[in-house]
Amino acid sequence: MVQSAKPVPPTWCPGCGDFGVLAAVKRAAADLKIPTHELVLVGGIGCSGSIHNFLEINGIHALHGRLLAQAVGVKLANPSLTVVAAGGDGDGYAIGMGHFMHAFKKNASILYLVMNNETYGLTKGQASPTSQIGFEGNVEPPFHSILTALSIPAPNFIARTFSGDPKGMTAILGEALRFNREGRGFAFIEDLSPCVTYNDTYKLWREKVLDVSKLPGYDPTDRKTMFRLCLETTEQGRIPIGVMHRPKEPGHDGLEVKLVGDRPGPVRTDIGLAANLPAYEKLLSGLS
Repeated sequence: MVQSAKPVPPTWCPGCGDFGVLAAVKRAAADLKIPTHELVLVGGIGCSGSIHNFLEINGIHALHGRLLAQAVGVKLANPSLTVVAAGGDGDGYAIGMGHFMHAFKKNASILYLVMNNETYGLTKGQASPTSQIGFEGNVEPPFHSILTALSIPAPNFIARTFSGDPKGMTAILGEALRFNREGRGFAFIEDLSPCVTYNDTYKLWREKVLDVSKLPGYDPTDRKTMFRLCLETTEQGRIPIGVMHRPKEPGHDGLEVKLVGDRPGPVRTDIGLAANLPAYEKLLSGLS
């Protein structure tokens, strides 16, 4: 199901914010010295969901809105893999909203990377769940993923980055991947990734982004404080970026740790008769 293939040139429009994400993923993975055969990227549907086609790693196209379910499955099948799920705001916050909410509670050690451009770029610029009021006739207030993530009491890593700040994005991606590889749980990063064709927000976002680490009282281990800072920043018309939640205790809280433990995982388990005969005999004895 998961296969390795040679990368192809990106098909994104020149200037697309997703190029910044692609470069940051490459750099972060290289800095952490993650072997390419141990890195799996599960792509969603839309422009952003094709990112794994442009990397020489293991990749899979997931069903629309279902990339998190498939990424969790990959991680549980082989916990030794580093698993990244990458998609867009339409894929993740519309049809994929149910999986988005439960991923925080499940807390599998995967990285969910959402490229948010506030539009359905692949299908020619319709309003998405994060679009501003007035964009293409949209009358609904935009969905706020960070406030939603902070409202779920789980030991997750939560952050937001901006494609216009590749250095900062790479640093946060690296921290999230280390968090995953240590078995600490779910990491969520929303990247502000402008669609230069249908919703070019580069100039606007450069003016509005605000690094929350520079605010008085910043403490990413304090969920209540970070929720207040993000809410106040948003209400002031700014866009908070940076690390929003970093669990205080470095515990091994990942779902794969709880379910699989130190065993190799289903993919690498010996299912031969000789290795499992005692277990089979014990099972059969209970049926007699």
